[in-house]
Amino acid sequence: MEDKSSKKVWTEEERLELASKLDAELDDYINQLEKKTYTEGWPEDRWQEEMEKHPFFIKKMPEPGEELSPLMEGLQQLKYSTDENTPEELANNYKEDGNFNYKHKKYRMAIISYTEGIKTKCKDQELMAQLYNNRAASHYMLKNYRSSLNDSKQALKLKPNYVKSVERAATCCFHIKDYDQCIELCDRILDCCSNDKTALDLKTRAITAKKNLQRDRRKQEKAEKKVRMEEEKLLSVIKSRGINLESLDGEKVPNLKDLESRAPQVMQSKVHLDENDRLVWPVIFLYPEVQETDFVQNFHEDITIKEQLEELFRESPEWDTKHRYTPDNIVVYFEGKDKTSLYLIDVSKSLGEILMDERFVVRGGTPAFLVFVRDSKAEARFLATYSVPEKECKNK
Repeated sequence: MEDKSSKKVWTEEERLELASKLDAELDDYINQLEKKTYTEGWPEDRWQEEMEKHPFFIKKMPEPGEELSPLMEGLQQLKYSTDENTPEELANNYKEDGNFNYKHKKYRMAIISYTEGIKTKCKDQELMAQLYNNRAASHYMLKNYRSSLNDSKQALKLKPNYVKSVERAATCCFHIKDYDQCIELCDRILDCCSNDKTALDLKTRAITAKKNLQRDRRKQEKAEKKVRMEEEKLLSVIKSRGINLESLDGEKVPNLKDLESRAPQVMQSKVHLDENDRLVWPVIFLYPEVQETDFVQNFHEDITIKEQLEELFRESPEWDTKHRYTPDNIVVYFEGKDKTSLYLIDVSKSLGEILMDERFVVRGGTPAFLVFVRDSKAEARFLATYSVPEKECKNK
């Protein structure tokens, strides 16, 4: 047994001296160790950036396709792994993602998340109904009303008493103007809760909108019928005049399509009847020598060609610098049915008389005439490419 009386008693100075000695020995030991640079830490100038990549401190969710940190990637794989999760767990995970995106108004991202949840085809019908309902809500916020309606119906197949889906389906029907179905869905809500103010208001609006739509359709049908009758009357008058129309589809019997213009500058003007059932035509005058045209929007069939030319040349056009084109110094032709012959016209005749000439063909609903300076070289060159009847040449 140790004799306690022989134990050394340390003074304060001895303790301090021993502590100082031990510190010095530890410093010597550390200094003798191999010096290594620590490379696994965060760089001092980027520590905040690196910290924000950590899942515990992240402030912004990674964008699709953005490179993930190893820890984030591992957590993501764990969350979405089919090996680590049941279909129900996966569906729930995707629903949570969708809810997060929806809350932050990222509706397209929410749709993607809910869609992935639906793809799991989990057996939990309540969960599947929620996924369809939530995707319907996202579509609705993007004004994809038909897609929202389809998803709402899918939710109702899984959960027939899903009030949110019924309400959203009714609202979507209103937006796509399916008022009958909207009213039916509102009645479905009111059967369960007769005082539902939202359903009552929506049903009232749908009934009013339905009546207005029916009224507008009746007006439109009436207007369309009137237009059809006017078009049929127009075609009948043209036929009664014996005017030849070039057929677009090869049919022998003229139809309204044959009156449709193919020239962009003429498309807004069409032949029509005045209050006395007289024809008013759009007409083109072509000046091949100077490559110019004149377009007369409303040429009444009772007006003579000369009268119209006098109106056109009341002031000399800019392109006629030598003032050669005057009503008394020009000749007018029209192209025959075969487009290889030209016929001189009597400018003292009315447009209606000329159009009733069996050799004249109205192409694209727009009569066309070729105008030359009388006995000019340009007229001679141009006529050389056509067949001009001898009688026409003498009349000129």
